[in-house]
Amino acid sequence: MERRAFRVNGFVVLLVLVVLAAVAAAVSIEVLGIVWVVIFVLVATGFTVVNPNEAKVVQFLGRYVGTVNDAGFQWVLPFTSKRRVTLRVRNFETTKLKVNDANGNPVEIAAVVVYKVIDTARAVFAVDDYEQYIAIQSEAAVRHLATVHPYDSHESDQTSLRDGTEVAGELTTELSERTELAGIEILEARITHLAYAPEIAQAMLVRQQADQIVAARTRIVEGAVGMVQLALDRLAAEHVVELDEERKAQMVSNLLVVLCGDRATQPVVNTGSLYA
Repeated sequence: MERRAFRVNGFVVLLVLVVLAAVAAAVSIEVLGIVWVVIFVLVATGFTVVNPNEAKVVQFLGRYVGTVNDAGFQWVLPFTSKRRVTLRVRNFETTKLKVNDANGNPVEIAAVVVYKVIDTARAVFAVDDYEQYIAIQSEAAVRHLATVHPYDSHESDQTSLRDGTEVAGELTTELSERTELAGIEILEARITHLAYAPEIAQAMLVRQQADQIVAARTRIVEGAVGMVQLALDRLAAEHVVELDEERKAQMVSNLLVVLCGDRATQPVVNTGSLYA
């Protein structure tokens, strides 16, 4: 876990060294001057500069002693190594991956991931390279997401890869779980590229067009049946005309042809009696 390292303002320490140098020069004792040089060399190893939105992970003889995240000229324990870790918000885009969706169709998919480091100790010591770690985990999460959802779905209760908001939420949640041990916070993960693989793209386009035609025809038939039922109920309720079963069947057939046909119908005037 990250903890704060002991640090002092670097200018204060530098001022103390200047005062000691002035004292050594005033006393004019050679030994005191040598002691000051040794002290200066020892103390100088603790100086470090921390930039805004940056942290320095401090180690002393291989042991983690803390993190300095206060921007400016700082002084920490001498003989310590200081590793720079950026705290800025960063993003990268995965390569286009070719995977099979939930229906077994090969698709190309890519995503952009926005993240930042929130625990420098974990980012440095829990994994070898946190940047490479998040890149590999992102590709793994995108692959897993593509295998559990179909590219497209006409069922209202099934999430498809084209449902941007829901899929982005699932991807962000899964990535957050995968990268938590590395001290990384996932701010956003969203699909940036989604398409069928080139070898099946044309066939799937024809299939999509057929699905759309079937769905449209289904809606038309449902509406036509409702209109026919409404017409029969209104005729019976208002006693406009009495129809036997044969006439009802003929009327239903004619109405369905008119309502469901994709071409204009030619009216036929029947001058015969409605009663047998």
